[in-house]
Amino acid sequence: MATAPGEAAGGDLPRALCDVHAALADSASAPTGVVWRMTEVGRQLDANLLNLPAGQVIGTHAEPDLDVLVIVVAGSGTMSTDEGPLTLGPGRLVWLPHSSTRSLTAGPDGLAYLTVHRRRPGMQIRSGPPAHGPYAVSS
Repeated sequence: MATAPGEAAGGDLPRALCDVHAALADSASAPTGVVWRMTEVGRQLDANLLNLPAGQVIGTHAEPDLDVLVIVVAGSGTMSTDEGPLTLGPGRLVWLPHSSTRSLTAGPDGLAYLTVHRRRPGMQIRSGPPAHGPYAVSS
């Protein structure tokens, strides 16, 4: 089947998704937390733009299954890791291997950063446990 003009073979074309600087232009009114997220259908990646006001802390957490890239786009802060603290500033790119723990603290001007990782598969309904064994239900 022929591809329509302007359409890639898979139906998706490269395109600009977000102007990060415009989304963060007025940091006083930019929302705290997720400012933008990738929502394109059929994507293999997930990406989120996050904004933290000065002094805000994201507690220690880990991503057990996926590696994550973090790139700081504005402000400053500190990322605490098992290996020690990392100083964050505009342009800093950090790789977080799956299962690594970290926490974030925004600096005096706040912290805005982009996270990118492989998209998680959708939730799937699986069959229940076998009808015999410790979890069997009988009537």
